Amino acid sequence: MADQPAQLNWTASLYVAHPSLVANKGLQGDKILLPQSALEQLLAASTTSSSATSHTFTAFDRYNPYTHNGARQGYTADRETYQQLPHPLMFQLVNQKNGNAVFAGIREFSASEGEVALSAYLLEALGIQEKDVKERVSVDNGVVDLTMEEDSKREEEGIRVTVKARQLPKGTYVRLRPLEAGYNPDDWKSLLERELRENYTTLTKDSVLSVRGVKGEEFRFLVDKSQPEGDGICVVDTDLEVDIEALNEEQARETLRQIAAKTQQAPGTTSGSSLGRTIDIWKEVEGQVLEGDYVDYDLPSWDRSRALSIELSIPGGEEVDLFVSPKSGRQRAPPRDSEHVFGDFSSPKDGVKRIILQPTNVELEGAESLMISVHGYSTQAEDSAQSAPRRYTLRAKAVPVQGSSEEPIALDSSTSRSADEEQCRNCLQWVPKRTIVLHENFCRRNNILCPQCKNVFHKSSEEWANHWHCPMHPEANGSTPQSKAKHDYIQHTSHTCPSCGPSSPFTFPSLPELARHRTTVCPGKLILCQFCHLEVPQEGDPLDPSSEAETVLSGLTAHERADGARTTDCHLCGAIVRLRDMAAHTAHHEMDKVSRPKPEVCRDELCGRTLHGIGPRGQVNGGTHMGQGPGNDLGLCSLCFAPLYVSMHDPEGKALRRRIERRYLAQLMTGCGKKWCMNEWCKTGRANQKLEKLGGSAAVTLPLIKPLLEDIKNHGRPMHFCVDEASQRRKKTAEMLAAEGIYELEWCIAALEAERGDLTKARGWLQDWAPTKVGR
Repeated sequence: MADQPAQLNWTASLYVAHPSLVANKGLQGDKILLPQSALEQLLAASTTSSSATSHTFTAFDRYNPYTHNGARQGYTADRETYQQLPHPLMFQLVNQKNGNAVFAGIREFSASEGEVALSAYLLEALGIQEKDVKERVSVDNGVVDLTMEEDSKREEEGIRVTVKARQLPKGTYVRLRPLEAGYNPDDWKSLLERELRENYTTLTKDSVLSVRGVKGEEFRFLVDKSQPEGDGICVVDTDLEVDIEALNEEQARETLRQIAAKTQQAPGTTSGSSLGRTIDIWKEVEGQVLEGDYVDYDLPSWDRSRALSIELSIPGGEEVDLFVSPKSGRQRAPPRDSEHVFGDFSSPKDGVKRIILQPTNVELEGAESLMISVHGYSTQAEDSAQSAPRRYTLRAKAVPVQGSSEEPIALDSSTSRSADEEQCRNCLQWVPKRTIVLHENFCRRNNILCPQCKNVFHKSSEEWANHWHCPMHPEANGSTPQSKAKHDYIQHTSHTCPSCGPSSPFTFPSLPELARHRTTVCPGKLILCQFCHLEVPQEGDPLDPSSEAETVLSGLTAHERADGARTTDCHLCGAIVRLRDMAAHTAHHEMDKVSRPKPEVCRDELCGRTLHGIGPRGQVNGGTHMGQGPGNDLGLCSLCFAPLYVSMHDPEGKALRRRIERRYLAQLMTGCGKKWCMNEWCKTGRANQKLEKLGGSAAVTLPLIKPLLEDIKNHGRPMHFCVDEASQRRKKTAEMLAAEGIYELEWCIAALEAERGDLTKARGWLQDWAPTKVGR
């Protein structure tokens, strides 16, 4: 019964709000908006006695007087009541016209009175079309009162849904069936987990789930089966197993056929693009790429103190582009023409493209590896289905840093010219003086020099006829119509960010500027969230300077600031801390460890316990704080002192001295009889260690123990009483642990006491609570 969700008895009949009125709310998934009055009614329906044990957060204490406002007037645990809503709130929606039902979660209570705002998913599940929903007449943001006749007409034309509070069980399994053939995304787990986590509270059986892919495509699934069985399940705070199966055999065969068709020119085949792989700086990689395709490589390591040159050799001089993006927590998407950090779009001149990354590039900070993509540029004039793969050679190598002593010194070319050479004034080549006249006459008749790029062309050649320079980009030039068309498309064609949406204002005059936007401030840029550990869009508003400033100051994206607002328990102190504040909270614990005093240990030489005990969260003197301290002046723990305790009045300690004397005599004359005993002041312990017998009669033994009795009040001298096996073993283990030189012996004893002798757990306890030795 404890696992059953709490139920609310609340139902309302509300009009469906027009979708245009709630478009700016960004309702996704199964989220709804309810009016403010609904919240008040729900709170009234959820009034619960304080004797209830259910709560919605970890550190809830129903006996804490600060938990309830009513405590200020005198809190009574037996009579006080409080208002508490189940978490998460779930509702069942029923279309009153056709009887369609679906489950939903709440976004907020901000809808107009008498209305409920629904997402597109809910409208489809309820069979409601936008044209069927009527807008309510309003003036100055207030709803106009309708006459009885108008209200009756509104009643007939409007669409009402019944909203009923209903809590669903946590789901453990769901089976999804694709509605179309050919679905073959790369990573279903992250795609579904991101969609369900962000937009869904519930899943309704036989509803259609729409999931947006990484490239903007839409995948639609039928929710076919779920466990626990029923009409729906809750998908919040639960581990959900997901199976994706074809809708029928015909769809499965069609999916296999489409996948097989794609593999005819699949990566790795002789007529397809090469397979991407991990590369290193020691050898070059040969490959091929189809027009419009990408081949992705990964460079996991390189000398980060030196510059790195990534070179792409193109033997045929075809249009192949090179893109590079560092892979880090802030950059996860593979480099593409519209999303990359470093790129080279230029047309090949000498057959080599080169991107040089300096170790001072701020983009390389925190990079796990380098993602390198080779792209076969697609031209509309060519038929990509018939084009042959384009060959290339890729290599990454270290080069000297600019300005360093390793960089070779460039020599003036004029110093290597012989005295009998002269430069042609037309083509600028160096020729022997004896032939300079003939050379210049022939050169002026047939050749022409481009004054901008200094390249020489034959006057009647197609290259000269098609030669071009961009006035806005002086370094850009070419000699073919294809290179001109490519340059115009990349540098002089407007491009809209696909992540921001087709209706967004984010349109850029060139492809490099779009790539810069998508790798910096674009809300759709993929990051690795440090809190949910998923690859998710960073979100945020790129037009809001305060949002950008907050990102710079906190180091957190908009998604991480929202996700990091979730709370969890500190594993050390149990405090409720926001995820984004956990690092600072843990740092405070580390600072506190430095000033912690060492725990006092029991004076008994063989005892592996502290004097005052260890609390459940590493508190030193925890036993004394709970009234379970030693309660003696000998420096012995309560267990070692127990055999010496009597209730008689002994202000001078003479009776206690006699009891200690008798115990030493009993140990040396008769022994404790324990096979594990290693006490050198015990007959049994000496026999176990094969030591010479010490004493034998009272007359011989009393002089031996006299020095021990004289040191009773000296806490710097140990005492020698037999202890239990577990305590003796913990003491030996603590000594071995302390011999590693990281922690003091007292802390090692405390750790083993707290973890009941488990060495592995004791090491973890030391890392959490104990300061290391100075210099470690």
